[in-house]
Amino acid sequence: MQYDELLQRVAEHVALLYAEHPDPRLVYHNQKHITQTVNTVKKMSAWYKLNERDHFIVCAAAWFHDAGFLSAGNNDHETKSAALAAKFLRTLSVDETTIEEVSRCILATRLPQSAVSLPEQILCDADLFNLGTPDFKESNRRVRKEHEELDGTKIKGREWREKTINLLEAHTYYTEYCRLLLDETKAVHLDELKRKQEEKLSEPTEDLPAGQPTVEKVTEVANADTSKKNKKVKPPGRGIQTMFRVSFAAHQQLSALADNKAHIMISVNSIVISVTFGLVLRNFSTESYHLVIPTILLLLVNVTTIIFSVLATRPKIHPGFFTREQLKEKKVNLLFYGSFYKMKYDAYEEGMRNMMEDPDFLYGTMIKDIYWQGRVMGRKFRLLHISYNIFMYGIALVVISYGIAALIDL
Repeated sequence: MQYDELLQRVAEHVALLYAEHPDPRLVYHNQKHITQTVNTVKKMSAWYKLNERDHFIVCAAAWFHDAGFLSAGNNDHETKSAALAAKFLRTLSVDETTIEEVSRCILATRLPQSAVSLPEQILCDADLFNLGTPDFKESNRRVRKEHEELDGTKIKGREWREKTINLLEAHTYYTEYCRLLLDETKAVHLDELKRKQEEKLSEPTEDLPAGQPTVEKVTEVANADTSKKNKKVKPPGRGIQTMFRVSFAAHQQLSALADNKAHIMISVNSIVISVTFGLVLRNFSTESYHLVIPTILLLLVNVTTIIFSVLATRPKIHPGFFTREQLKEKKVNLLFYGSFYKMKYDAYEEGMRNMMEDPDFLYGTMIKDIYWQGRVMGRKFRLLHISYNIFMYGIALVVISYGIAALIDL
């Protein structure tokens, strides 16, 4: 039997399980969640180009991974799901090694997740895919409601937020696919939950007189200074990282373009000067005095153009070192060679480590580096603009001068 046919049988069997054992309490871990997980698994399988066998293993595990909720509820449903999968796959004459790998995929989704193989990692990430999607709030609300229905208890908002915050802080996507796609949005959800939790903890409780601060609020105020000192700046999201990367790359390309244009002007004018000295000046005679002024004008245009082109590419000499005061005041750009090339490695390493431990210093240095690269680009292109104008108008003037000289000679 082909793997595609096996998966079709698995999908039909799981659909039948949910149809024969409906449970209105499962407002999240229902067939809709199963289908969404399977669809995500298929996309990730295609992304990682899994072979047919691994594709079957992870997809079969995805179909069965929450089937245990139908009979076990919240009580170790992963073990029940793995047992249901193994039982049905044996009826399809699937070999025991494959069945064992399907079971391991399902069991890997138990929190805290413990995936090892790539199929296990794919299923684990697909199962918690919602943590980094825009519909996280709605899915989290349904998970809470499902827990309340299955356990028969009411969960307070603060308690559920704390559990969700702990989950998001402890969770890390295994696959690069999900990290690139979901990490930024997941971090946003975590920040929102933390902010809301802090706001709720600062509110008075019903057990205290109006205006009486809560224990949490008193603790928060007492530790305010410590919190400020230990507060970490949120790392830049994927969009900000991309912005820095694109900006640096664009400035490097512009710098190379400016240098190339300058080299063109220097080469062209150098050739013209060589030809002028080799052919025109060497063959001057009393009969060609009328060409002296146009020729001198041509040489002046060439030399001036070369001067401005050289100025555009001439490197500037930098001190090559920085002081501890500059480092302390965050006034040094450690990403630019001109700030450290004369210093010993130990001093530079110390400065770099200080910068990496201070997000404000690090991001400020990156912004400063982009700014000064822009200033350098502005100077280069301004000088190149002058150089091209001198060459363009100068050559036109030279041609006119030679024409006038020729007419005078006639």
